[in-house]
Amino acid sequence: MTKTANTAKLTIGTRGSPLALAQTHETRDRLAAAWPQLAGDGAIAIQVIQTTGDMIQNRPLAEIGGKGLFTKELDDSMLDGRIDLAVHSMKDVPTLLPDGIILPCVLPREDVRDAFISPKAKTLMDLPEGAVVGSASLRRGAQILHRRPDLKVVNFRGNVQSRLRKLEEGVVDATLLAMAGLNRLGLSQHVTSAFEVEDMLPAVAQGAIGITCRDGDEQSLKFLAALNCPTTMIRITAERAFLATLDGSCRTPIAALARVEGDKLSFRGLIISPDGKTIHATSREGTIGDAQAMGDDAGRELLAVAGPGFFDFKA
Repeated sequence: MTKTANTAKLTIGTRGSPLALAQTHETRDRLAAAWPQLAGDGAIAIQVIQTTGDMIQNRPLAEIGGKGLFTKELDDSMLDGRIDLAVHSMKDVPTLLPDGIILPCVLPREDVRDAFISPKAKTLMDLPEGAVVGSASLRRGAQILHRRPDLKVVNFRGNVQSRLRKLEEGVVDATLLAMAGLNRLGLSQHVTSAFEVEDMLPAVAQGAIGITCRDGDEQSLKFLAALNCPTTMIRITAERAFLATLDGSCRTPIAALARVEGDKLSFRGLIISPDGKTIHATSREGTIGDAQAMGDDAGRELLAVAGPGFFDFKA
């Protein structure tokens, strides 16, 4: 039964990082703007839930379980009925959702590019030989080493603010962060330069915010329908199909980007060894109705080209 204006209330679950909260506040504000019954005080509650990925900060993601590290506790809370919605960075969301949970809504996508941040160089190519780059992303690390095999890439986890602080303290010479996150936090002034996607292909669904709910929760589905961005959904559908076919995890450097122009869809994807020495790339052109098929087909091509042992990397 649909709640009345006086009783309507949604509980949104989120991680507690500043970026996760910024994304949740954006979702709350969009819901309140779209639905008058959600605009009053107390109509939307926000519940912070700590995830495994947040609790373990001193080890690479690949060592502690890969996909699902930032979503499992949120999923459990939703299935238990403690929250109605969960707000996620889409690049953290596994391609296979738990039974009973669906992804009906993505917000308009932000800047998909990666930012280069360094007090010592304007671009990656300007860093001195042997410089140390901090990154928690195997995808970024592998593409860095592909272009600059002389550099040293070290594990560099933590929220955006803590990584910027470590950089200021001289722990590393440079780091890479998502432009989308910096923009959402109002921290774009820290960006030294932005990589063009031809030089650093983004993570699958980078820059997109996804909102999940329980399958069959008609009230949440109604509220979220007003927020969904169809173009972003098409783009991430192609990218996530590519990832699903490759069965990618945090152990496998995978990158992809789909773009929409009118009813046309273009796609680029790549897989790369963690040391950056071996790279396989592909592209597709089609229509927006082909999003799932294009991503899947691109993934199958790279699986065949790379061979059965390509993804057997040690963490």
